[in-house]
Amino acid sequence: MHLKERITAPGPKKILALDGGGIRGILTLEILVRLEATLREKLGRQQDFVLADFFDFFAGTSTGAIIAAGLAMGMPVAQVREFYLTNGKAMFDKVGFFKRLRMMFRYAYTDSKLRDKLKEVYGEDTLLGSEKLRSLLLMVLRNASTDSPWPLSNNPFAKYNQRERADCNLNLPLWQLVRASAAAPVYFPPEEARIGKQTFVFVDGGITPYNNPAFQAFLMATLEPYHLNWTPGESQLLIVSLGTGTSPDADAYLSPDKMSIFYNAGKIPGALMYAALNEQDLLCRAFGNCLAGDPFDREVGDLIGQKGPVQPKLFTYMRYNAELTRDGLDKLGLKDIDPAKVQKLDSVAHIADLQRIGRAVAERKIRAGHFQDFL
Repeated sequence: MHLKERITAPGPKKILALDGGGIRGILTLEILVRLEATLREKLGRQQDFVLADFFDFFAGTSTGAIIAAGLAMGMPVAQVREFYLTNGKAMFDKVGFFKRLRMMFRYAYTDSKLRDKLKEVYGEDTLLGSEKLRSLLLMVLRNASTDSPWPLSNNPFAKYNQRERADCNLNLPLWQLVRASAAAPVYFPPEEARIGKQTFVFVDGGITPYNNPAFQAFLMATLEPYHLNWTPGESQLLIVSLGTGTSPDADAYLSPDKMSIFYNAGKIPGALMYAALNEQDLLCRAFGNCLAGDPFDREVGDLIGQKGPVQPKLFTYMRYNAELTRDGLDKLGLKDIDPAKVQKLDSVAHIADLQRIGRAVAERKIRAGHFQDFL
């Protein structure tokens, strides 16, 4: 089915939203493996089933954009996971000390290997408007040139996706947009892209309010200016949101004298990402009928079954994530994993532990009954 036909067809619509979080995206992928298997079993489908057969809309930021793009193209989760397992270390290719010195320590990792791999996986000539994309795809970037978040999608009805425009976003290379969404400041160099007559500098979408793009995807699906105009309602719209792990006590013993320029440079990207994903999650729980999710905080709890600003709720919502603290890992039965080794965005040496965390989350939290009304 052509994309336009799919997104305008009657019936309920389903959105999958994926957070940013560096190499911790492998945690997300292990949850997705279980999700794909659960849906395959419930639908009675064979091994040819992929998440693009179920979800009409994939939204991703940073590492979530890498995953979302692959899934929107119809890749099975195992194929995307293999990309991370095979190329994880290459994705975080350290800049040599003297080169970093010449570059005034602007970033820690080079992007040459990552760029090559993204071109290989998605196709160097594949554009955002390519028919290879079976579902809607939203990727969040930050345009440093205009100091603004840029949620870019392949929505054929969007204003800046009209083919007659000289600056039509659909003509942008898919791999480059993925690379731009994942260009975390301090970690990676920015990405330049020419759109129409202008050249813009892009960095990681994780340092916008949309590191968790779930609520932004809801707005794009329902607000009139985006021209999708999907029908809201608990039985009409499903949003499934996956995180890459949180670490609320990562600096439990911090003292003010430790907060140097270098400390802040390393911590601020992660702090912004954590704040952004929390806000999007809270909005989704407030306006959606939350069926699954860990307690948001000690005051509001998990909001499952709780009233919000609107009744009935505007969509059905599920949130799957892990707390990468000592207490959080213990509750998952992973007492042998050191929290400090899995909390960093570049923990490439501990991919196997991140996989174990993702599997534990999936086993304990994904329930086939959550999807019953959308099968």
